Amino acid sequence: MTVRTILDSKGHQIQSVEPDARLAAAIKILGERKIGALLVMDKGRLEGILSERDIVRVLGDRGAAVLDEPVSAVMTRKVISCKQSDTVSAIMEMMTLGKFRHLPVVEDGRVVGLISIGDIVKQRVQEYENEQAALRDYIKTA
Repeated sequence: MTVRTILDSKGHQIQSVEPDARLAAAIKILGERKIGALLVMDKGRLEGILSERDIVRVLGDRGAAVLDEPVSAVMTRKVISCKQSDTVSAIMEMMTLGKFRHLPVVEDGRVVGLISIGDIVKQRVQEYENEQAALRDYIKTA
């Protein structure tokens, strides 16, 4: 199974924020959309990623005053990405080793989607359930 399979199922939409947006505004978007990360983009170019972990870490270090700072001061700048042709096994390993839960999907320098560990788990569970149903049907007809 590839990243393309997951994106075709969940959609290619992404949520993003500009680097100069205030952290408080980004947190509001995360809460309203019930998501764990935002891509930080400037004129269509991926500049970074802001995750719940980034926010918790900076709040713990610098306190609530950081809420008035720009997202660019808090975001993760070194963003690891994948391609639609990458296998789910490969990105699971990447996410596990890198200890991150969100992975932008980039093709020809353009962000075409965002995969989360939750998307992967959902797809794997669906795959497992389909296999179980196929086996049950096979046994019934044998």
